[in-house]
Amino acid sequence: MNGSDAEQIAVSYLQRQHLLLIAQNYRCRFGEIDLIMRDGSTLVFIEVRMRANEMFGGAAASITPAKQAKLLRTARHYLSGLNSEPPCRFDALLLSGANGQEITWIKNAFGE
Repeated sequence: MNGSDAEQIAVSYLQRQHLLLIAQNYRCRFGEIDLIMRDGSTLVFIEVRMRANEMFGGAAASITPAKQAKLLRTARHYLSGLNSEPPCRFDALLLSGANGQEITWIKNAFGE
């Protein structure tokens, strides 16, 4: 399974939770955000991580402070293009198991 497969699993799962996809693989000079979705009135920036096993800390441990800082800068860049800033949060969607069948959704995984 590759990264785009993991993102498709994540999109399908989150849409079943009633989130609306706004953008996928948003890129700017600061980095990339896997998914930008809307949960009611809240804009959600989502980092998708896939790990076949829990060696080296698993998927959650791979979202380091440096990665979080890069995601924050990228989100600020995205928000700068909007007319008004909605409520926002950063979530992590962690997929594990051979086919990403085990899903852990961490709301408000990190922030400023």
